[in-house]
Amino acid sequence: MSRVPRRTSRTPGLASPGLASPGRTPHRRTPARRRRLLAGSVLALAVGGGTVVGCAGAGTAATAPDVRVPDVSAAPAEHRAAVRPMAASEPVRLVVPSADVDAGPVLRLGLDADGELQVPSVEQAEQPGWYTGSVTPGERGAAVLVAHYDTARGPALLRNVAKLGAGSLIEVRRADGTTARFAVREIQQVDKKDFPTNKVYGKTDRPELRLITCGGPVRDGHRTDNIIVFADLVK
Repeated sequence: MSRVPRRTSRTPGLASPGLASPGRTPHRRTPARRRRLLAGSVLALAVGGGTVVGCAGAGTAATAPDVRVPDVSAAPAEHRAAVRPMAASEPVRLVVPSADVDAGPVLRLGLDADGELQVPSVEQAEQPGWYTGSVTPGERGAAVLVAHYDTARGPALLRNVAKLGAGSLIEVRRADGTTARFAVREIQQVDKKDFPTNKVYGKTDRPELRLITCGGPVRDGHRTDNIIVFADLVK
C-alpha cells in the first residue's frame, strides 16, 4: 500500500497528518509549519492517493466494483448538542451494522518518515485505522478513522460502504470498555484533488467522527475518489 500525496502542491493525502487542526496534535511534537503541511496529506492518504486506503493498487485492474455513493446530508440529530463528550480512550473495534463491518483491533496510524499519514497495509485490509493525531472517538472534536474499500488482493473492510445512509449507526468500542455511538449525518464522495481538508479536519466543538475510504473508478492503478462519512456522537 503506498503513501498519499502531501497537502502542499500535491493532492491531499490520507497518509499524512495534514489535518486542518483536528482538535489535537500528534503524539510527537512537530513544528507548527510541518503540522500544517502534514494535515493536508492525511486527508489524501486515508482516502486513497496512490496505493492507499481503499485503492485497488498501482498497476492493477479494479478488484471490487467501482463505487459511487449519492451525497447524503441530513439535519443533525436534535439531541446532538446535549450529548456530553466522552473522556479520552483509544478505539479497539469498529462496528457498522449496515455495512456488515465488525472489525478490530483498530490500528494506530501516525506519520511516516516523510511526514505522511500511515495507512493499513494490504495484509491489514480488513482492519480499520485511527489517526493518532486526532481525538479519540467520543471526545470533543473530530476523530478520524480510515479503512480500505479494496486493495490489489480484492474487496476490503469497507466493501459495503454504499449501504450507509443518513442515520446509519457507527459504533466504536474503546479501550476503557465504553462504546461511542455515532449517527451518520453526511456522506460525500469527492475527487481526491478536491478533498475538503478544512471540513474534515477543521475544529468542531462537538464529538464527531470522520470515516474515510476510497471510491470511484480505477484510473492509472488507483481509485479516483474519496468517500467521507461524517457522523455525530448520539449516546
